[in-house]
Amino acid sequence: MGTIYYGGSATPIHIEDRALAHLKVVIATKLRRAESFTVSWVHPDDQPRGRSTIWLHPSIPLRFVFDDPEPTPLSREWIEELANTASSTGGITLVAEHFDTKPASVADDAPQVVEVVVEEK
Repeated sequence: MGTIYYGGSATPIHIEDRALAHLKVVIATKLRRAESFTVSWVHPDDQPRGRSTIWLHPSIPLRFVFDDPEPTPLSREWIEELANTASSTGGITLVAEHFDTKPASVADDAPQVVEVVVEEK
């Protein structure tokens, strides 16, 4: 489980490492271009019902922490999908449909299941 530390908030945002690795690439690219956008998610079952959205801007401090010390293989398709949504008026919305568990270099057609976990504490 990875963590985003956003702004001066003492409230970390927990996201599964693989999802966070893809999100980090898109966020870093957009912020490097001085582009602002939103990231939204539905609260997990163990938290009060609802959803959250954060506004990402180059001037707001941001830190990514991964539990796994090894870099995650990345999917070009998933990064492109996230980048396209980041450029839309709705921003990025983290939902199960966006979670592709196979890196682009893997040619395995076997279906895979991934648990989408986003926690805001």
